[in-house]
Amino acid sequence: MNLVKRTGLFVAFTFLVLSCSKPGETVETSEAQEVAEAEGATLTVDPATSKINWTGYKPTGKHFGYIPAVSGEVMVKENELTGAKFVFDITGLKIQDMEETNEFYGKLWGHLQSPDFFDAANHPQAVFEVTGVEPFGVAAIQDLTQFPSANTPQKDSEIAPANPTHWISGNLTMRGTTKNIKFPAAVTITEGKVSAKAGFNIDRTAWGLSYGDESAAVDKAKDQFIYNTVSVGFEITTN
Repeated sequence: MNLVKRTGLFVAFTFLVLSCSKPGETVETSEAQEVAEAEGATLTVDPATSKINWTGYKPTGKHFGYIPAVSGEVMVKENELTGAKFVFDITGLKIQDMEETNEFYGKLWGHLQSPDFFDAANHPQAVFEVTGVEPFGVAAIQDLTQFPSANTPQKDSEIAPANPTHWISGNLTMRGTTKNIKFPAAVTITEGKVSAKAGFNIDRTAWGLSYGDESAAVDKAKDQFIYNTVSVGFEITTN
């Protein structure tokens, strides 16, 4: 084989490898990954302005609220994010679609704290720790198909930040289970402070929150299930 042909094959192969190894375009959940040692300055998360927003869906309605952050740190080197760790208080969970004085508020809050969902008595905190940071590029976010109803979960492309800057990967621990999730985020670093927002969907059953499992519904038309998809949004700022 002459040099020109060999060179052409090598270029084609290199292009194929690079194309297949580019950052994915889909929110993903996988097994826990090793957390690399972060470099640079360590900034402290502001608990007063940092939280996880959540929305749970069922065909007949939905509930939403947030889980407050209690501590955290973000590592930055040369104006680039290199790592982060956030701790959230499951027992501090708030429901925002009804007043706390509503009798159903207490019932729903108690159910979410119970072993049916977070099992907060044994696992009172959730922890997220960054394992990887990649440029977002110009990729379009791919959406998964959901069972249609009056309250079909929002799509990943609908709840993602308007102008994502990065794909963030990290280990999320809830209910004693750790999984790695990858999602788009908008990260801003100015004057030694970090602000980050993200919106994406997870499958709650991956962490053992299996009450009303959608996949166990014999007849979804009867609306007797809760969507496994939960919309999650991070809002993080440092002091």
